[in-house]
Amino acid sequence: MTDQDLATPAKGKLGIPGGALKPLMPVVAVVCGLLALWLAWCGWVQFQAHSRESALTGTRDQAARQVSESVAKQLAELDKRLQSPAVQAALAQNDFNAAAAAIKQGWAGAESAEIFPDGFESQYAGLPKQGFGKVGIAENAVAENKAVAAIVRDAGGPKLAVAAPANNGPVRVGVAYVRLPLDQATGPIASGNVRDDSYLALRQGSYSVAERGDKELASGAEVLAVPVKGTTWRVAAGLPDAGNAPFGMGALPCWISALVFVILGWLALRAGRRPVRAADDADHAEAPTLSQMQAAVAGPVAAAPAVVAPAAAASDTPEAPPQPRAVEPAKGPAGQVLIDKSIFRAYDIRGIVGKTLDHGVAELIGQAIGSLMTERGLHDIVVGRDGRLSGPDMVDGLVRGLRKTGRNVVDIGLAATPVVYFAAYQLRTGCCVAVTGSHNPPDYNGFKIVVGGETLSGKAIEDLYARIAEDRLHESASPGNVQQRDVSKDYIDRIASDVQLDRRLKVVVDAGNGVAGAIAPQVLTAIGADVTPLYCEVDGTFPNHHPDPSEAHNLEDLIKMVKRLDADIGVAFDGDGDRLGVVTKDGHNIFPDRLLMLFAADVLERNPGAVIVYDVKCTGRLPGQILRHGGSPLMWKTGHSLIKAKMRETDAELAGEMSGHFFFKERWFGFDDGIYAASRLLEILASRSTSPSDVLDALPDGVSTAEIKVPAPNDDPHAFVDLFKAKAKFEGGRLSSIDGLRADWPDGWGLVRASNTTPVLVLRFDGDNKDALARIQNAFREQLLAVRPDLVLPF
Repeated sequence: MTDQDLATPAKGKLGIPGGALKPLMPVVAVVCGLLALWLAWCGWVQFQAHSRESALTGTRDQAARQVSESVAKQLAELDKRLQSPAVQAALAQNDFNAAAAAIKQGWAGAESAEIFPDGFESQYAGLPKQGFGKVGIAENAVAENKAVAAIVRDAGGPKLAVAAPANNGPVRVGVAYVRLPLDQATGPIASGNVRDDSYLALRQGSYSVAERGDKELASGAEVLAVPVKGTTWRVAAGLPDAGNAPFGMGALPCWISALVFVILGWLALRAGRRPVRAADDADHAEAPTLSQMQAAVAGPVAAAPAVVAPAAAASDTPEAPPQPRAVEPAKGPAGQVLIDKSIFRAYDIRGIVGKTLDHGVAELIGQAIGSLMTERGLHDIVVGRDGRLSGPDMVDGLVRGLRKTGRNVVDIGLAATPVVYFAAYQLRTGCCVAVTGSHNPPDYNGFKIVVGGETLSGKAIEDLYARIAEDRLHESASPGNVQQRDVSKDYIDRIASDVQLDRRLKVVVDAGNGVAGAIAPQVLTAIGADVTPLYCEVDGTFPNHHPDPSEAHNLEDLIKMVKRLDADIGVAFDGDGDRLGVVTKDGHNIFPDRLLMLFAADVLERNPGAVIVYDVKCTGRLPGQILRHGGSPLMWKTGHSLIKAKMRETDAELAGEMSGHFFFKERWFGFDDGIYAASRLLEILASRSTSPSDVLDALPDGVSTAEIKVPAPNDDPHAFVDLFKAKAKFEGGRLSSIDGLRADWPDGWGLVRASNTTPVLVLRFDGDNKDALARIQNAFREQLLAVRPDLVLPF
């Protein structure tokens, strides 16, 4: 070894002097120590969370089992007593009071017993005062043909009720109803071992019958819910979020990784204390690298990803609309409420959340509706909402306002608009509000309102605004009550009991992430279809495409899926499920006015001479088809509430709009229901020997455009249309001004009308051939530009 060698510091493989690294070793040791402590803490948190979850799920499962056993015991007791000689003898004499007394006698805990005669006339006559629960469980017992249990509101509060068909031999003469203390069902929840930082509840539908623990965890408890056997109930459980460990590791991997960093820190600290000396290469054996130590102790560990703070301005990911805050409505100098009149549309209320609509406005609208109900002597109202993010806040405000007026609210939760309408019939309230933005963008929301069986529109909607603006709002001395109810099973069962397919059809259902996705596949499966869902997960941001089947580009994914699966047909729904779109396996979009031809022919087979109502946007070939099948065609204004009003006036059996709204009075209730319309369509197609594509393609057709939407000058479509009607001249055309201006020629027609939901002009053209269509479009183009030369027309 030379003097030069002795003067040269020892170097590693990279040529870095060992002395240069020595000062860094304490820092490395501290970093490793901190990482070890963090990983050890993460492991402890995961261990604690796992222990809490294991304990809670054990309590949950035990409670569900005990509730099931308790209810089964009561159901068995009811069946046993119904078969007893004393009860059978009383039923044979139609002495229902004696039969009820015999059922109750000696039954520990039974608070009352009744026999409802078949038909339940007296029970329905007592509604809504005596509550819907007793009638509901009686109807369910008949439908299931067995003993059933439910939590009902009776005798001033929630009770456990059991009911079963009361048979005299093989003949059913009524339904036996027994009221029991609620703790027969809720006792296991009350006695369960539930920590203060956990949550446990017995739920019926969206109603929590009994709750324990931290109620702040209630909203996420469905993740750990389990059904209660023999009932429609479930036991829900909730835990606080324990957070995610690094790389999704559990407790043990976290602790192993912590040990690795302890060893690395110790080695780094030791290396920092070792003196640096000159030596040959053999004397400078290197310490193991970080990756080598990890491989030796715990195997390969994935490298931690770099964390980069996102630049908000450059983000390509659209943000979800913010949840609206509950705010008080703005007031003027004299205390007068300031509310944007523009949200009160022709046939509903609709606005932009955070701008023209918020919690406070919703409360005022609820109070206005409740005031109208008060004047009409109506007490109960159903409320449901679509899947928009602002829905819960809007419902909360609406319900507060309704209850202020003393109205009783039945909240059915997340529900398609036709399900809300159905609930008003099923529960015999005659009143309902669907909280929905329909097919509008995610930041919209609104209210579709039915009072006393009448869908509010026009002046009735304006009157709600006037009540608010003039402070003509009723306030009751005591607030109304609110109850939760799930009617989805009733809705499915009602449709399936009316519609069944003669042969199975393969159907793709595209809900566009709207609320129809939660129920439409179940309905179509129940009537006998093979269903493939597409975008049926309810998501108020509509991440895949906008839920509006009247726009052809929104049907592109559905067309592709139908072709890929070789399905018979594809159906699409709008955001709240009251409109229907249809495509064939050949990729043809079957416009609603052609579907109405098929529906009309079917209805008229059983109802010759019936009135069929259609809106001004429908094809000119439709009335001829209705006449050929023996019906009475009637063209009317566009708008679901306006069409329903015309149906009542004319006692029409069927109606439809070009937007995809279909209204069946025959075999249904007369409200617009895209899901029921899809069921009736499949019923017709399954009854034909030819393929669905052949049936639909055979419907009379010409050359037509979809709806063309043009921004209105000054955002005022009604003012422009009024001016257009006064100035436009169409030679040889038969003009109709029912809704906008429509001109009909022997070979086609054109229409310009004002949208009642958005500030646009709606145009549509139809011709027997391309030449006729082009001529009609050019005629309208000339007249439109003559009124407004700067109008931007896409044709």
